[in-house]
Amino acid sequence: MSRRCELTGKGPMTGNNVSHAKNRTRRRFLPNLNDATLLSEALGRSFKLRISAAALRSVDHRGGLDEYLAKAKDTELSENALKIKKDIAKAQAAA
Repeated sequence: MSRRCELTGKGPMTGNNVSHAKNRTRRRFLPNLNDATLLSEALGRSFKLRISAAALRSVDHRGGLDEYLAKAKDTELSENALKIKKDIAKAQAAA
């Protein structure tokens, strides 16, 4: 399982550990990923996604999964999230 957020595309970054003596060794900064179950109002079902804590706050801020995916860029979304976005768009067009 990759360490990448399914909604924002956030992944590991690299940097340095810097000691008091200014010795530098390489390290990785990993995103704060959580398994979240988000409800789609248009489809009437829930989806399990592995998203970052910042993405979860963004979903709440925008008013839910449907509204978040409507404004999200397709390049940042995972294949699973893209499929959900297309299904939501079809359901909203039919309604």
